[in-house]
Amino acid sequence: MNARQKGKQLTKVLDQCAGDVLRYLQRRVGPDDAADLLGDTMMVAWRRVNLLPADAEGARMWIFGLARGTLLNHSRGERRRLALSEKIRTHVMSARTAPAADEGSDVRDALSQLSPELREIVQLVHWEGFTLAQAAQVVGIPAPTARGRYKRAKDELRVALGVIV
Repeated sequence: MNARQKGKQLTKVLDQCAGDVLRYLQRRVGPDDAADLLGDTMMVAWRRVNLLPADAEGARMWIFGLARGTLLNHSRGERRRLALSEKIRTHVMSARTAPAADEGSDVRDALSQLSPELREIVQLVHWEGFTLAQAAQVVGIPAPTARGRYKRAKDELRVALGVIV
């Protein structure tokens, strides 16, 4: 059987059993994900059309086997997503130790006195961990301009914080 004939046969099989496969998937994952999984199953079927059994019952069973594989992949992905979410949540919660209410308020006050351009450079470098060159790129200015703003910001912060150098 050539590829065109296999394609026609697959179209016929999918027309006949798509509703059954959709219900199979809905019973396992609910209506929200079932339609997407049916689409994934059909994509796999088209990619593997050369493996389509010639008899109708064999073809139907083959489609259900593909749907089961798609369902298993989906379940593994859901477990990985949940595990990653839990890992991120645990990391964020352990990293979030609440500082004293007034801790750092003098620095925040001094930062608030800076112009927005200077404040953004300082925050990108010290809060977000960017280098000056990266901060310049984020802001969309040349690196020498960022270095000048950073120096000016440090000078203004020293004055605002009463730091003698």
